[in-house]
Amino acid sequence: MALSNTAVPKYYGMFRDAVIRREISVCETVSLEMNRIDQLIDNQRYWYDDRAVEGFIHYCENELTLTDGSDLYLLDSFKLWAEQIFGWYYFIERSVFVPSETGSGGHYEMRRIKKRLTTKQYLIVARGAAKSMYASCLQNYELNVNTATTHQVTTAPTMPQAEEVMSPIRTAITRARGPLYKFLTEGSLQNTTGSKANRVKLASTKKGIQNFLTGSLLEVRPMSIDKLQGLRVKIATVDEWLSGDIREDVIGALEQGAAKEQSGGSNDDYLIVAISSEGTVRNGSGDTIKMELMKILKGEYKAPHTSIWWYKLDSIDEVNDPDKWIKANPNLGKTVTYETYQLDVERAENNPAVRNDILAKRFGIPMEGYTYYFTYEETLPHRRREYWQMPCSMGADLSQGDDFCSFTFLFPLSNGAFGIKTRNYISELTLSKLPTAMRIKYNDFMKEGSLIVMPGNILDMMQVYEDLDNFIAEAEYDVRCLGYDPYNARDFVERWERENGPFGIEKVIQGAKTESVPLGELKKLSEERMLIFDEALMSFTMGNCIAIEDTNGNRKLLKRRHEAKIDAVAAMMDAFVAFKLNREAFE
Repeated sequence: MALSNTAVPKYYGMFRDAVIRREISVCETVSLEMNRIDQLIDNQRYWYDDRAVEGFIHYCENELTLTDGSDLYLLDSFKLWAEQIFGWYYFIERSVFVPSETGSGGHYEMRRIKKRLTTKQYLIVARGAAKSMYASCLQNYELNVNTATTHQVTTAPTMPQAEEVMSPIRTAITRARGPLYKFLTEGSLQNTTGSKANRVKLASTKKGIQNFLTGSLLEVRPMSIDKLQGLRVKIATVDEWLSGDIREDVIGALEQGAAKEQSGGSNDDYLIVAISSEGTVRNGSGDTIKMELMKILKGEYKAPHTSIWWYKLDSIDEVNDPDKWIKANPNLGKTVTYETYQLDVERAENNPAVRNDILAKRFGIPMEGYTYYFTYEETLPHRRREYWQMPCSMGADLSQGDDFCSFTFLFPLSNGAFGIKTRNYISELTLSKLPTAMRIKYNDFMKEGSLIVMPGNILDMMQVYEDLDNFIAEAEYDVRCLGYDPYNARDFVERWERENGPFGIEKVIQGAKTESVPLGELKKLSEERMLIFDEALMSFTMGNCIAIEDTNGNRKLLKRRHEAKIDAVAAMMDAFVAFKLNREAFE
């Protein structure tokens, strides 16, 4: 097939036909990606070239081996994913300097340059799908076939995870016997003075894996911004980017460095492949990236240079339906057995300690919904709304230390839902002590107006009172009751009573006995998406909430880590209690 702007990609076409015939079940996110590929096919600005795809497949199957030395045959899923990287192109007009035939001087002329469309691919797929082998094949190919490649990086939360990408390449060096590998590995590493033909061209060294013929290096780097920032890599794979307590956007750091100008021109032909099973950490960069990916998949904004294959079950109910498991793992029955999955389902039912991990890693169900109090979907912000001149209940959770001093406004709506707005305060000292990644998140809160930084080392409650009072007046909120946690609240509440009267002021004692009922009611509202909030800070604090039960089944709100603030949610609960006790004020 020649280069075409109308052709249906070969492996995608086979996959789409199988889906249409209902031979393969796909989840919503994969279905949305199929829509995006269909749009690429219809857009004549983008071109498909099957020769590049077939070249990658031929190299892998004829040059590489599995780690045990047996023949490697690419899975259909690998071909589908790789086709998105190697199969799609676009053209740009660029001024190119053309030297004269004499070697003296030259001239510039406009040329049509072929560019690879996909520069970034996200792959979220269940454990056991051989996704690290896919990354290894990509790195191997770019190291030995792409002569323009110079610096390649693979990173993962742990070294053993990173080695899952490196190990097959090292195995190939010793066991693969394809014609190219035979040429690259013959000779001696110690032969530096004799004939170049007798020197080894590809070897595993202390630096990583080096191709001395092309000057390319593949190395392992720790998954940290400090270790990855500024690297001008051509190819990078990020393994298990949704696992571990990773609070930094290492993918963004790699892309920022990769996109910098190299060798006098723009490096817009880089490739970053981020692969992972579903993670277990909340409010890190992973959650932020997933929200962005969902916006792309839904068509909220265009990102033609990004490929997204996000496999998962659409509902926890599908865990009990083996016919649906392929939604989470397209290689089920090939790289992992149905029996393994069935055994894991039985373990999850009988052992709560492993249930969370199995739901996330085997079925792509965000663990947040089953470890944390609010599910991932419940923490997604709603469209922006305003509540000027509307009656509300205000909750207060006050702090002078590192926590938020939080005020949450609860607006009863006609359909039984509640509108939510917050106002939160920290000191300049608290802001200055934040790590870089968290400071970026706090800056976003400040931009949206939900977080206010007050001068000094300790919050002055009277200064907080003045700012809050002005905010309520400007927003024209009709505050009809106040619920508060008594800790550190005496001066604030006394002034509120002096200026607004004693009515509707409710002390909300913290503890499992008093929190359990309102927490349960708020949870039901959240499940129905009837807590209407539009602030990232509220999403952040809801995502941090966990709940523990006492021996009587009463639940208490907690946070797992110090930096995992929940104060705005605690203030929401205080506001909800006050509303229930003063319901007549809203009639």
